[in-house]
Amino acid sequence: MKRIFFIVIGCISLVLGAVGAVLPILPCFPFLLLALICFGKSSERLHRWFTGTGLYKNNLESYVKGEGMTKAAKIKIMVMVTVLFAIGFILMSRIPVARAVMVAVWLIHILYFTFKVRTAEQK
Repeated sequence: MKRIFFIVIGCISLVLGAVGAVLPILPCFPFLLLALICFGKSSERLHRWFTGTGLYKNNLESYVKGEGMTKAAKIKIMVMVTVLFAIGFILMSRIPVARAVMVAVWLIHILYFTFKVRTAEQK
């Protein structure tokens, strides 16, 4: 049952990541990373297949190897998260506690990608 759960979540994440690779409004990196983790926990065959795809090689390989992310990828992720959080912030105008939590999470996200995720050379 646990294996099937990880396969289903991995497949959903893979689809969302693929859509995010095409549409600039949806970040692909977190979904592809989740797919990688789920496939790794569920099936060695799916994991090998996914790590052989161009989607993985173009978006995740350098990060997984510890080389970091390109500056463009980091900026794209930070801009998209900022836009999505801004929309949520506006919609939560009557809930100040939720707004404070959103600002804190957004700030942690920006600081993490700025200072903790290494910037890889552009290929």
